[in-house]
Amino acid sequence: MLTPFEHIERFIDLMNTGGLVMWVLFVLNLFLWYGLGYRYLILKRGTKGNIRRLIDKHEKRGEDQAMRGMLDYAVTDALQAAKEAKAIGANYRQHIYGVLLPYYTDTSKYAVLVKTIIVLAPLIGLLGTVIGMIETFDALQNSSMFSQGASISGGISKALFTTELGLVVAVPGLILGRVLDKKAERFELEFEQMTDIICTKESHEN
Repeated sequence: MLTPFEHIERFIDLMNTGGLVMWVLFVLNLFLWYGLGYRYLILKRGTKGNIRRLIDKHEKRGEDQAMRGMLDYAVTDALQAAKEAKAIGANYRQHIYGVLLPYYTDTSKYAVLVKTIIVLAPLIGLLGTVIGMIETFDALQNSSMFSQGASISGGISKALFTTELGLVVAVPGLILGRVLDKKAERFELEFEQMTDIICTKESHEN
């Protein structure tokens, strides 16, 4: 059984097989999963049920309502903003929107980073492929007949490794990124619905 140190050595050898491009893809992969992980944690909905029922629960329970996700915090802040707007005679919708603006920002945070890496990874993998094939053709021109085999296999290996890693980085990121984008769009619609319901309630009470 291999020791952790031996696993690290094998990993480094594998990465070095593809050259610098492999390390660039590895770093991009770290950034990608950081962005995906952050978005996954942020986009937890919390209490289930429609927005109207969620607002009613928060109005009845007040501070006793358990906070389980972004929507719970957003409803609490929106209701508080409505009370403040009522007290100072401000516009309800604008006041609530100002409070919810950070939530809108959080739903889209790192979305551009994720999409950029998804696009870049296959292109960088393709760059590694081109570099590997160039080395292969250089080997055909400059190497002797007996050493050509190793040079050619090394160049093709680099080309295949970088292409594979580029796809390995991009494909899961594309799938999970799209799922999280859908969740973010749903949150934005629910924020708008939340604003409309609270504004309508406050208008009727006045």
